[in-house]
Amino acid sequence: MRLRGILRILGLLICVFSVTLLPPAAVAIIYGDGGGTAFALAFAISLFIGFLVWYPNRKEHSDLKVRDGFLLTVLFWTVLGMVGVMPLWFAEELPLSFTDAVFESFSGLTTTGATVIQGIETLPHSLMFYRQQLQWLGGMGIIVLAVAILPMLGIGGMQLYRAEIPGPQKDTKMTPRIADTAKHLWYIYVALTAACAVAYHLAGMSWFDAISHAFSTIAVGGFSTYDASMGYFDSSTINTICVVFLILSSINFAIHYASITGRSLMSYVRDPEVRAFLGIQLTLIAIVFITVLAHREFTSTGTAFNQAMFQAVSISTTAGFATTDFASWPLFLPIMLIFASFIGGCASSTAGGLKVVRVVLLFRQGVRELNRLVHPAGVYSVKLGNRILPARVVEAIWGFFAAYALVFVVVMLGLLATGLDDITAFSATAACLNNLGPGLGDVAANYATIPDTAKWLLVIAMLFGRLEVFTILVLLTPTFWRS
Repeated sequence: MRLRGILRILGLLICVFSVTLLPPAAVAIIYGDGGGTAFALAFAISLFIGFLVWYPNRKEHSDLKVRDGFLLTVLFWTVLGMVGVMPLWFAEELPLSFTDAVFESFSGLTTTGATVIQGIETLPHSLMFYRQQLQWLGGMGIIVLAVAILPMLGIGGMQLYRAEIPGPQKDTKMTPRIADTAKHLWYIYVALTAACAVAYHLAGMSWFDAISHAFSTIAVGGFSTYDASMGYFDSSTINTICVVFLILSSINFAIHYASITGRSLMSYVRDPEVRAFLGIQLTLIAIVFITVLAHREFTSTGTAFNQAMFQAVSISTTAGFATTDFASWPLFLPIMLIFASFIGGCASSTAGGLKVVRVVLLFRQGVRELNRLVHPAGVYSVKLGNRILPARVVEAIWGFFAAYALVFVVVMLGLLATGLDDITAFSATAACLNNLGPGLGDVAANYATIPDTAKWLLVIAMLFGRLEVFTILVLLTPTFWRS
């Protein structure tokens, strides 16, 4: 384990992250909201911490190994989450306890979208912007951004990339060099953000709201500058724009790249994961629309369809935006949508959940086992498109599913032990492990009232969900620490 090399890189990355505290400070100056002091102080402290971690190890230039990449990734997200606490904790306009500040910071950085803040629209513009920016940075993964700049610092990035994007296709690179891959990911990410912001503004949002909501939409995060979330705008056009960009952001960014470079939409048509994802979305929209129409939740068919489409896509892609109190709908719908959030979006997208490709392969593996029961001597393969997957990949996905289920059960039991009721505990665990945000019961709108112990458990669940379980669990194995 190259601990000094890891500390050197971590110190540099903290210094880089400290720079992201300057835009909210600039927003404070522009709007004169008095919130700049907290960000200036947080910037100075985080820069100093980064320097202290980097300076004693500045001459350590050993290459990262795979194990180092896993440890650095977990350290990076944990440390940055704690650094991100400072502006929220220092702000006089936002009297949060340390636990609440930690919860809000990690919820933003992991793009979970769960909040403990009430009266969001009364906050200074700088704090509102900061919450949205946290999600935007966490959406693609600050590690991927770091991969793009690490070569400038003389550090290789492949190990970080593998740890950040685990999955059946994690070793597939869009370009020969990993730094170029990360840069192309960010080009697409920034372009989608800009297009989304312009669309929101043309639909009636102010530029501040348009940029802020574009940040959380492309990150599939769910934070808003209003307590009522997207419902504040009461606009079917804005709802539709949000749905379009949520779907785009939930598709594998490598597919976007292939479509752009190939100047053809056939990349989406040919990809089995995209087809499955779109099929799931259309099915959910149809079910929700038919149900709300049958229960006469809305006065017109057009409104019913728009609301059904928005809520189905928002919850199932793990964004968690709201336009209405979906928890008050027939219980079948919110429970179904929370279960749909376990599927989430495509691999290498900004959405959370198990990821569509894993669910598809789990389903096909299940079908293969059923066929084997009928024809024990038969030879059946698990395919992704036209490609037969090695047994090792299928085994890894089953292992991932088992680990995901284990973490879910442990966290939910922990929440029940803190005194939460069963619906609240179940939905809060699902919402945070899937990086969804809103739940049911006591966490339908806000997490402020649950015990502090429950909040810390949910912060852990957010990290497990964002780093896709294995990245953290591997650190708990004795094998990892053996030299």
